[in-house]
Amino acid sequence: MISVRLAREDEIVLLTTIGLAAWEKAVSGLADAQGMRRVAELSFLSFLRSHWFSVSVIESGGTVVGWAAREDRDGNISDLWIGPAVQRSGLGSALLAELESRILAEGFGAAVIKTHAQNTQAIGFFRKHGYSISSLSTAYAPKLDRDVETVGMTKTLEEPVIQLGQQWF
Repeated sequence: MISVRLAREDEIVLLTTIGLAAWEKAVSGLADAQGMRRVAELSFLSFLRSHWFSVSVIESGGTVVGWAAREDRDGNISDLWIGPAVQRSGLGSALLAELESRILAEGFGAAVIKTHAQNTQAIGFFRKHGYSISSLSTAYAPKLDRDVETVGMTKTLEEPVIQLGQQWF
């Protein structure tokens, strides 16, 4: 069974482990992940200690397997991490759908996310879910400890159309 819920403060270390493993996979071949691992780990810990209350977790079979955050509780998704062992199994899609529903319910008309420009897997994932590239920039990435080209992606969110009989609402 898959479920999405809000994170608990006592899950910070677990969420750091999941985020770090997913981050290492995402930067593989792009950066010296082993050389930057400690910086990335401290960055995850710092973020989660300060923002755990803005994190949603996804569980599969009662085990936390990924998480996402809306750091400023607006339409911006600051993080979305799925453990490498369960990537490409629909869990990221389920977590993203839940985030988009919350963003829309809270009155924001669009969801926005950023990823590094060479993260083709993430870019493909978000494109598959209706996101389009809206910006390209270069900024300092603390988890990588260097400047990184970043792609901003945006999706306009709309209320689902409900059909009752022959009438559309």
